Amino acid sequence: MSAEEDNRALWNDLLKGNKQSLFDLYNNTYFHLLRFGLKICSDNELVMDCVNQLFLHIWDKRQRLQPVQQVQSYLFTTLRRIILDQIAHQSRIDLAIGRMLDEDEPNVTSYEEILIRSQGDQETMQRLHNALTKLSPKQKEFVRLKFFEGLSYEEIAEMHTQTIKTCYNVIYDAIKVLKKTLVSSFHDK
Repeated sequence: MSAEEDNRALWNDLLKGNKQSLFDLYNNTYFHLLRFGLKICSDNELVMDCVNQLFLHIWDKRQRLQPVQQVQSYLFTTLRRIILDQIAHQSRIDLAIGRMLDEDEPNVTSYEEILIRSQGDQETMQRLHNALTKLSPKQKEFVRLKFFEGLSYEEIAEMHTQTIKTCYNVIYDAIKVLKKTLVSSFHDK
């Protein structure tokens, strides 16, 4: 049995819930995935984390995944997407920190202003939390993926085996609910 046939058999077994097959697939492909990931990004820790995320994702989504013919190619493609998403996320964080540090005029904020701002932030966070409780679990998940993890509609659709239009509609409906809830909470104040 070739390595790819072995990986395909392990893949099919893990789709059925066999945890040992997940571990065996991990052991069979880990160093190949690591070497592939390091060609995309030279940050060893990031790549190792992404490989682990890949297998956690596979296990979590195993009931929705389909059998694949080229397991290693599937793993490479998915790992590449995870790494690029992590790099993009880190770039957004670095950009935000850079903007904060590059402000032209130094801004000295009084203790009172800090307290007022933090109190306002807490109120806003509480309103947002209350609004999020109005969403269905599916809407919460899609909003999290779209706006907090930065995935595209196509990626969300692929991940949840939905059409792109369905993903768009779920997120659109969630935004309407959030908007309505947040607007009414500001008027109630």
